[in-house]
Amino acid sequence: MSKSAAGGNALPAAPEPLSRPVFDSHCHLDIMVGNRQASSGDPVAQAAQAAAASVRGILEDARAVGVTRLVTIGYDLASSRWNADVAAEQEGVYAGVAIHPNEAHESTSEVLAEIEALAGRPEVRAVGETGLDYYRDWASKDDQHASFRAHIEIAKRTGKALVIHDREAHDDVLKVLAEVGAPEKVVFHSFSGDAEMAKKCVDAGYFMSFSGPVTYKNAAYLRAAAEVAPKELMLVETDAPYLPPVPHRGKPNAPYLIPLTLRCLAEVKNLQPDELCEAISANGVTVFGAW
Repeated sequence: MSKSAAGGNALPAAPEPLSRPVFDSHCHLDIMVGNRQASSGDPVAQAAQAAAASVRGILEDARAVGVTRLVTIGYDLASSRWNADVAAEQEGVYAGVAIHPNEAHESTSEVLAEIEALAGRPEVRAVGETGLDYYRDWASKDDQHASFRAHIEIAKRTGKALVIHDREAHDDVLKVLAEVGAPEKVVFHSFSGDAEMAKKCVDAGYFMSFSGPVTYKNAAYLRAAAEVAPKELMLVETDAPYLPPVPHRGKPNAPYLIPLTLRCLAEVKNLQPDELCEAISANGVTVFGAW
């Protein structure tokens, strides 16, 4: 990916490479390369697309700093198809497929049947992102709950990891998982809970994937959650092109910025970055299977 965007807006400089490989557990390649047209209210995606990124360039930039693999995540049927196809073509790329809770009104029986068919493909290793989002009201709570429950069942039937979007809905997400019965592998993407929420996830054996906000000055609660999370249940992600780590807030995010978030987590955990890389890489195999 070129480090300059259209109009001369520079993308973040590459951080110091990691000395051990690690992977990005959650990004959106289709948004980064402009496959989904960004709306006027989505300036981060607009900036990422102005950079004229390519899948090959994104992967090359990531590998140059030690981020050797990634999981690209769907949020509707079109993006799920696209990400599954890219994962089939690209070494070191897996996909997740689902209908995002903000689009839960689209979770018809026909759409969910196609999501399940996609989830059965070998390059698709996750059902997600699905879950509950009480921050936005783009879909009703009834539609979100029905869609979430349907995705949980798809994950269980296909044996794939469940990747959860949980925004201001911690208690209800945990309640639904308990009522329906969680799949064997559950990941809270871009973990947004506090230490108490992290303890509940630890007790349930759920993985917590930390993203750029853990580096933000006003996010002490996320660092407290990371302290609680054992390294055996931790993942790291970008959610690219969103949620860049400091000092790049407001810029487009990309997998090559993972080292900044990982080093912050290592400091919080009082671990060497190499040790955390090795733990997260092992967790990736547990959650998503052998690469």
